Amino acid sequence: MTDIDPRERADGPERPEPPERDDRSDRDDRTRARRDGRELPADDIRARVQQVAVRQQRFERHLAERLGVDRAGLDAMDHLITTGPATPSELARRVEVSTAAMTLVLNRLESAGHVRRERHPSDGRKLVVTAEQASADRAYEQVLPMIDGIERLVEGMDDTERAIVQRFLDRLIGVYDDATP
Repeated sequence: MTDIDPRERADGPERPEPPERDDRSDRDDRTRARRDGRELPADDIRARVQQVAVRQQRFERHLAERLGVDRAGLDAMDHLITTGPATPSELARRVEVSTAAMTLVLNRLESAGHVRRERHPSDGRKLVVTAEQASADRAYEQVLPMIDGIERLVEGMDDTERAIVQRFLDRLIGVYDDATP
């Protein structure tokens, strides 16, 4: 049996606590980190995470613009494309909007040719919403360059790098999960 260093935890060696920051300084630093174009310090992981979030939001706005939809429409289309047909109530729950709001979203998406609504095959009282294939193809064409770029990044990592990045991202996902009710 080996002795375990008390500083070792199940998720790795214990790290020293970050230095305390005053609220105003921290807020100013975060604001600067969100701005594009500034050079990031070599050891500023937090600023890089913020830049990823900023760029993800920018990409989603770009995608919505290219497809001619609003944010709620993009969310609804994402669910329909990735998980398949759904009832308007199911979509409203997934996108976290009211059923009345989802009706408006679906009206706009249907008018633009992105979705179609049909009677449920076994319950004629319900509707099923399906993404139009041409619209799903257009969305995929817009997203494909990013998917390919990420795949190239991952393929370029060795096993050690991949394990470190995966562990960091798993912990980051946990932070977001813990902060979200």
